[in-house]
Amino acid sequence: MTTEAARRNVTTTRVVALRDGRVRERTDELTGEEPLEIRAAGPGQTPVRVAVTMRTPGHDFELSAGFLITEGLVRPDAVEGVTYCEDPDTQRYNIVTVRTRTPFDLGTAERNFFATSSCGICGKGALEAIAVRCAPLGPGPTICSDVLLAMPDVLREHQRVFDRTGGLHAAGLFDTDGALRLLREDVGRHNAVDKVVGAMALGTGSDGAVLLVSGRLSFEIVQKAAVARIPIICAISAPSSLAVQAAGDLGLTAVGFLRPDGFNIYSHPDRVRIEVAG
Repeated sequence: MTTEAARRNVTTTRVVALRDGRVRERTDELTGEEPLEIRAAGPGQTPVRVAVTMRTPGHDFELSAGFLITEGLVRPDAVEGVTYCEDPDTQRYNIVTVRTRTPFDLGTAERNFFATSSCGICGKGALEAIAVRCAPLGPGPTICSDVLLAMPDVLREHQRVFDRTGGLHAAGLFDTDGALRLLREDVGRHNAVDKVVGAMALGTGSDGAVLLVSGRLSFEIVQKAAVARIPIICAISAPSSLAVQAAGDLGLTAVGFLRPDGFNIYSHPDRVRIEVAG
């Protein structure tokens, strides 16, 4: 994360706080939230605006690349580089251009994405545009249930910005031995996942087989994991019905309500080796 992004991902404000029957004025820290315009261009092409998303500043290059990949607009191996806007008269750190090795299909950008930090992508041009097409994942790998049960505490221990503000979602990439390979935070659940996927594509993050998100499991997050070829997706909270259906169709193992004392497996349970005492 750049120094500029670190300065903007947490801000301070004055609040009037009521605690235990006492009122006092104090300084409070807030999670930063700013718009990010994502542009894309292939060789010799003029960058075209693809989406505007609300995000927490930091890991913007990973977010931009990950978004284009998980929305099916760019292949992971087609990303050549990512830069901030060079025009000093614009919001430089709020505009990112992703350069691709092959021509960028400008027609795909005409869906005019608008992404909010709360709900992900809104305003797609047609219902069929919601589905990102990718091949189902094959069998394997497997993971022990005890390893899964330990992951929520590991994720929470590494949420540094959340500790300061209490206002961020996290996405953590684990290997099947339970080691945390990569963690990204953002005010948006979808953005945190895109940052993980972008880090994998840009070589700034390690590969992993298990994605754990700090909130609920939605249809779009399942699709993002499938495009990134992550076979096991877990959530601290509940999955939606469409998320479970998508996970089943795409060959993902979906785990919900993952807490230190248990979990539910909603699809492809063969990847989880359940071990119980006695």
